[in-house]
Amino acid sequence: MASPLQTLHAAGQSLWLDYIDRLILHNGELTRRIRDDALTGMTSNPTIFEKALAQGSAYDAQISALASVPSAWELFELIETTDVRDACDLFAGVFAATKGADGFVSIEVSPGAANDADATIAEAHRLWNTVARANVMIKVPGTTQGAIALRRLIAEGINVNVTLLFAVDAHAHIIDAYLGGLEDRLHAGGALSDVSSVASFFVSRVDSEVDARLGKVGTPAATALLGKAAVANAVLAYALFIERFSGPRWEKLAAAGARVQRPLWASTGTKNVAYSDVKYVESLIGPDTVNTLPPATIEAFRDHGKVERTIDVDVAGARQSIAALALAGVDLTAVTDKLLAEGLSSFQKSFDTLIAGLEQKAAALGRPVATGR
Repeated sequence: MASPLQTLHAAGQSLWLDYIDRLILHNGELTRRIRDDALTGMTSNPTIFEKALAQGSAYDAQISALASVPSAWELFELIETTDVRDACDLFAGVFAATKGADGFVSIEVSPGAANDADATIAEAHRLWNTVARANVMIKVPGTTQGAIALRRLIAEGINVNVTLLFAVDAHAHIIDAYLGGLEDRLHAGGALSDVSSVASFFVSRVDSEVDARLGKVGTPAATALLGKAAVANAVLAYALFIERFSGPRWEKLAAAGARVQRPLWASTGTKNVAYSDVKYVESLIGPDTVNTLPPATIEAFRDHGKVERTIDVDVAGARQSIAALALAGVDLTAVTDKLLAEGLSSFQKSFDTLIAGLEQKAAALGRPVATGR
């Protein structure tokens, strides 16, 4: 009998694991999840690696065996690219079976490059060439400079996961950059079928911030909107996806083999205990989407998740909810601007912490590393 996770996959939504560490890559756990949970991809970011590196001794052997002592930055890149390459190999069967449509593992450029397109592109090339797997995706932030980088990277045939998208307007710019990159690649004679992208639209963080603001308003109308903003925002992002990946511009690219840039629902672990622990899965189910789930949310959905198409059943209601926010005094643009800034800051803090932790670990293992890059 199919599990809820397998049924979710059959409904057209890809399940990616929002977690990585060396242990699950080598003890059979990831292989089991791919087989039993219909898992078809994986995402990583500085916060995830910070947690992985702080726990246990899984990375000690690689550090101790270094022939030369790199900087802490270089050591981290060595560690993360090793893990991502191994994960890519475990998902190679999915990648082959789907003819390159799924089976991706994401690795992120450093947060410090978020507002520098050239720096983002340089890091993306280095990570792409170091991992050297067709099913790796380079994560770039959904900033203005990130959109510039996206277009150039897609034109060059590099898979891109655009992360930290909170606003529908930002999503529109990212879709346009993706289409532009495909057009540039087609004009240069490149194949479109061998490049892929997802647009990572963050969900639960929107409710956390909006709910806090609604709580300060305190009116009955504001209270009635609690827990509605994030899903409504994502529903409108999906409506935009359907709109933009249709019509003459897209049809020309599709005829040349292009793939849609799938919306990916990120930050789907429930943060408010008053809400269902599968709220941000059940509410966003639909074809041509990805949901990247932390392990606890995967377990919860396997246990009691219900699958039905929800992403586009009430687009009008989603528009009404967003309009009602403004009437209640909550500026959604201010919310999404704040969340983007906080997301970049959080990843930078995690990155700084993991670099410091690597320096301490390497010193404890008798392999002190240089500071800086």
